[in-house]
Amino acid sequence: MSKVTVVGAGNVGATCANVLAHKDIVKEVVLLDIKGDLARGKALDSWQQAPIDYYSTALKGTEKYKDTKGSDIVVITAGIPRRPGMSRDDLISTNAKIVTSVTESILKYSKNPIIIIVSNPLDVMTYAAHKVSKLKPNRVFGMAGILDTARYRAFLATELNVSPKDIQAVLMGGHGDTMVPLPRYTTVAGIPVLEMIAKDKLKAIVERTKKGGGELVGLMGTSAWYAPGAAAAQMVEAIVKDEQRIFPVCAKLTGQYGLKDIFLGVPVKLGKNGIEQVLELDLKAAEKKLLIKSANHVKKVIGTFNKMKLA
Repeated sequence: MSKVTVVGAGNVGATCANVLAHKDIVKEVVLLDIKGDLARGKALDSWQQAPIDYYSTALKGTEKYKDTKGSDIVVITAGIPRRPGMSRDDLISTNAKIVTSVTESILKYSKNPIIIIVSNPLDVMTYAAHKVSKLKPNRVFGMAGILDTARYRAFLATELNVSPKDIQAVLMGGHGDTMVPLPRYTTVAGIPVLEMIAKDKLKAIVERTKKGGGELVGLMGTSAWYAPGAAAAQMVEAIVKDEQRIFPVCAKLTGQYGLKDIFLGVPVKLGKNGIEQVLELDLKAAEKKLLIKSANHVKKVIGTFNKMKLA
């Protein structure tokens, strides 16, 4: 794989492109935005960083979809960001139109790309991109769980005063307040986290994770970008290198966990074909109940999208 396109040169998209360039794993990263000069400026800035940080990946900024021709992977970050007081669901009307239009435009120049959605509301935007693209579901999925688990692990690292490198975790469900924490799958260097932290403190960290995006919106007045951009880049890396890494991503379910025709956060194996396998964990009754609740919320928002008749 030699070419990756990132659509949207805002904070998240530009960060994703810059992190990808630093990984030095593809020949070219195209940064596309309706504001062509913004995309060109950020791409040029990142290219001028190459001699300093020692990478060879070329970056190109553009507003023309023809420049994305032959893209192996496309990361879609385009859309309006959350503002204070807005929920992810409030974004659906505007961002659904943007994501469907971007997907259609990309497919005019790239036949069978892998598409990673970052735009919010994440689960429904992934559903929209899949429906419009008509690509196989293993080639269209969303970035959410990697970001959510990163926030969770970062909070735990602070509380336990340990390196975040040693913390592994799984979160499932929708991206946002209905995400499903799975503390029994959380470990610190292989040690179950429940042996290292009081239940009430762990519960508080889980709740903070659920509202992690909102916390940052409240602090900065706009959505986060460093962690989301890096999370999307990590997914691209796993695909380009065919690493077969296990990550929680927003994927189409076809009967797993008793759910069908819905995009929801679940652990998957990521490799050169995109989603190589959806992993089905043996959930306890209480965990399954939370997952179904999260799925029902996502289904409602999917219903709102379907009424828009964009695809």
